[in-house]
Amino acid sequence: MTVTTSSFPIDLNAYKPLKLDPTNSTLTNEQREILKANIQLCRDTIVFFTAVAAAKGVGGHTGGAYDTVPEVMILDAFFRGVADKFVPIFFDEAGHRVATQYLMATLQGDLDAENLLHYREAYSLLLAHPERGRTPGVKFSSGRLGHLWAYVNGVAIAHPHQVVFCLGSDGSQQEGNNAEAARLAVAKNLNIKLIIDDNNSTCSGYPTDYLKGYNVGQTLAGHGLTVLTGAGEDLDDLYTRLCQAVTINGPVAVINKRPMTPGIVGVEGTPLGHDALSPELAIAYLQTRGHTSAVNYLKKVIPLTHTYSFTGSSSKTRHIFDATVVSLLSQMTPTERREKVMCIDSDLGESCGINKISQAYPEIFYHGGIMERGNFSAAAGFGMEAGKQGIFSTYSAFLEMCISEITMARLNKSNVLCQFSHSGIDELGDNTCHFGLNNMFADNGLEDAYQTRLYYPADGHQMKACVETVFDQPGLRFLFSSRSPVPDILDTNSKPLFADGYTFIPGKDDVIREGTAGYIVSFGEVLYRALEVVESLKKQGINVGLINKSTLNLVDEEIMAKIGSTPFVLVVESLNRRTGLGIRFGSWLLERGFSPKYAYMGTHQEGCSGIWEQLPHQGIDTIGIMNKVEEMLK
Repeated sequence: MTVTTSSFPIDLNAYKPLKLDPTNSTLTNEQREILKANIQLCRDTIVFFTAVAAAKGVGGHTGGAYDTVPEVMILDAFFRGVADKFVPIFFDEAGHRVATQYLMATLQGDLDAENLLHYREAYSLLLAHPERGRTPGVKFSSGRLGHLWAYVNGVAIAHPHQVVFCLGSDGSQQEGNNAEAARLAVAKNLNIKLIIDDNNSTCSGYPTDYLKGYNVGQTLAGHGLTVLTGAGEDLDDLYTRLCQAVTINGPVAVINKRPMTPGIVGVEGTPLGHDALSPELAIAYLQTRGHTSAVNYLKKVIPLTHTYSFTGSSSKTRHIFDATVVSLLSQMTPTERREKVMCIDSDLGESCGINKISQAYPEIFYHGGIMERGNFSAAAGFGMEAGKQGIFSTYSAFLEMCISEITMARLNKSNVLCQFSHSGIDELGDNTCHFGLNNMFADNGLEDAYQTRLYYPADGHQMKACVETVFDQPGLRFLFSSRSPVPDILDTNSKPLFADGYTFIPGKDDVIREGTAGYIVSFGEVLYRALEVVESLKKQGINVGLINKSTLNLVDEEIMAKIGSTPFVLVVESLNRRTGLGIRFGSWLLERGFSPKYAYMGTHQEGCSGIWEQLPHQGIDTIGIMNKVEEMLK
């Protein structure tokens, strides 16, 4: 095997393709040594190129891909040894372990090794999750965590005479649709083999601590799968169990227990291994492995810099949410808090802006695990009675999972305060499957249904004011926030518009700048970009106004009359152009007899990876907005 590695500092030509036959469940000494060498080579390589991404500032994930190398090496040898027996795809329901897919594509000759040096960079071939058709050698899209097994069941049905593998984890197996997938696999005796990395580590910590009673082996056995459990780092035992799984007809789960990132000092056995390894830890690891060239390369990596920035005070509104909730909870007695409020997360507490509640009031906080649908319903059930409410939070991309549960909560007149962070696309390096695009789906009730409100505050001050206003209100309240920080929105005197003296009024749009030539309507992390465009136009003598529509699903009649009488209205958002505010705002204007020139901009194509590049890629940065306004002014 020859891998093109002219500038890659680890020699991947040292990889020795191995052919193994699973009907022989014992390794020879030579086979064992080749496997060990391949495993170490691939683990070192994953540490290196994921750390390069970390050094550049584009994030990534080391631990999951690193962990599963031994089983992937064995599967690769099976595919080479008895090719017609297997569907030769490393299906993986944990898409953040995509480093595995890229490394194997490189070893199989579909990618040059130099591509690995650009993992997660914008416009590179190496996106943050597997996306079929976009990277040579990548044969499937993983989608979101824990969503692939049911899909792979269909692959097994399509290939009844071959074995299909699906890599998983104790985290991905927490998702409820895997229970449905298990029942079908058992009922139809599908020849699918689950390879589960049971490392007792997810973003929130250790499942054995926060989800007591959960045991992935017992769960799968209860569904009727044959379960083969052993030590993932015991190569001979792992190989024997994989051989046994292949020779059993029907669904089998091979569960491999190991600490997270075994052998990496500083992160072994901790959830810290989930993210990309820091350059410092990677350098220390690679030095012990003798990879001097890789170490020297890492030391010279220069972080990528944003070409767009803002000045002044800024905040991450997702973290303003939980700080404000904590402040409101502090005004209750302990008895009132326990009786009136419960809060539940879905393994993303710190990231999505709910962790401060856990720290301040652990007695009302539930670490729910990776179970968005069930956790939302638990919050809704708590809030079934007047005066009680559940607080729920996760990423906006995962709102799509909860649509049916949202309907049930509304039918039951439940009171739920939801914080869906990572809305839109700004700085969403995990790319398309993690875009928070379809937030408007939450407003899926009838016109006479129990109250549902969608809010997308413009900055930290407005988020605080919004939470303070809606906290005690009944109904379903969805608050959205971006992953990226946003600057304070300033008035014409350069003072924060939503700070002292401001009160948030649901359904009331904010006039950020007056205009006569037309209006831009925006919200969230796109608003300040639109403001920059408006200010630039005013300096040119073009009086375009700007409206902040922080309540997405209510019409402000006064504002509609104001902007409807001007020459144009342009809606700019980072939500899905097909399902967002823009597709309904024009109808609202027409229904009221207004007919300005109208257009709307939003996310309309798959992501480009990277971090700050996502908005320019969609044409909804300042340049794109300016171009559209100039077009509408003609």
